[in-house]
Amino acid sequence: MRRALRLLAGLALVAAGCAAVPPAAPPKPAPTGAPDLDAAHYRDAVQRGAKVYGAEPGDSLVVVRVYRGGRLAKLGHDHVVSTRDVHGFIDADQGRGDFYAGVESLTVDDPAQRAAAGFTSTPSESDIAGTRSNMLEKVLEAERFPFVALRVRKVEQGTLQGELALHGVTRPLRIPAKIDAGADHLEVSGSFAINQTDFGIEPFSVFGGALAVQDRIDLSFTIRAGRITDAKLAARPAP
Repeated sequence: MRRALRLLAGLALVAAGCAAVPPAAPPKPAPTGAPDLDAAHYRDAVQRGAKVYGAEPGDSLVVVRVYRGGRLAKLGHDHVVSTRDVHGFIDADQGRGDFYAGVESLTVDDPAQRAAAGFTSTPSESDIAGTRSNMLEKVLEAERFPFVALRVRKVEQGTLQGELALHGVTRPLRIPAKIDAGADHLEVSGSFAINQTDFGIEPFSVFGGALAVQDRIDLSFTIRAGRITDAKLAARPAP
């Protein structure tokens, strides 16, 4: 009986996709070669007097909710992955937007985001470190695919129409969204779900799939952007 209890205690340290490992090393510097945001289009639009906004890193937020699955799911944890490091532009006159976030900027299980998600379990520090390590190295393959990009090409009846580029695969998307536009600021928020396998990602699992990450993940975002004028654009560094 004691041996069985020790085994179960060890399994409890394993969340869906988070084998316990020593704390991860400090994140590597962000890789170069960020996605092309078609800055020339937005520069020309500003010069034409169009309403162009630039995403404000630190004020925007993307949240991904990842769910446990498998026969031993109760021994694992659901997880929240988030980032505020969102870059991009919005051409409000044409209903167009180009955004990206670096995979290395992703944070796992920020306490405030877990609380907002309603997740009641508390992963240990080693669980969180293991989850992030597995996510970057084995799932997202961050060195090969260092960025996630969202391109919006049309806004119609409160729906963003565009495409998501993730893990080397690009898929069309239609995202219900709320848009609040002012003279100097614009905020776009929405949520949608994807299947990891649609983007060539194999959901993480251990014990032959008895403890696993579900294929479906839920994403939500709030992008806050400030109006770009000619003067600001001239001083704005290239993305």
